[in-house]
Amino acid sequence: MNYSKLVRDGIPEHLQKAGLRCGWETMNEAEYRQALREKLVEEAQEAAQANEQELVFELADLYEVMEVLMKVYAITPTSVQEAQECKRHERGGFERRIRLLWVDDENDGA
Repeated sequence: MNYSKLVRDGIPEHLQKAGLRCGWETMNEAEYRQALREKLVEEAQEAAQANEQELVFELADLYEVMEVLMKVYAITPTSVQEAQECKRHERGGFERRIRLLWVDDENDGA
């Protein structure tokens, strides 16, 4: 089976210990950055589909990818928290459970 995706560092050894053969390679920096972004989406989708028992593990995977992305792009946790606070101050958080149903755009040309 072909995968061509970013996996955790210990996966090749884990597969070999299980008696499976696998091929792998080290990505260059540009490939790695793109693969991390793709992994972020993959993990977010898995977290979104997880049941309550699986959610903490899927969030852990998502958090792992986020931490590595921050390291690769030299983004500090403080700068992310500051951006979060700024957005929360400007637009609010998600505590009020608001679902936007529609917007009347008077400039839609109708």
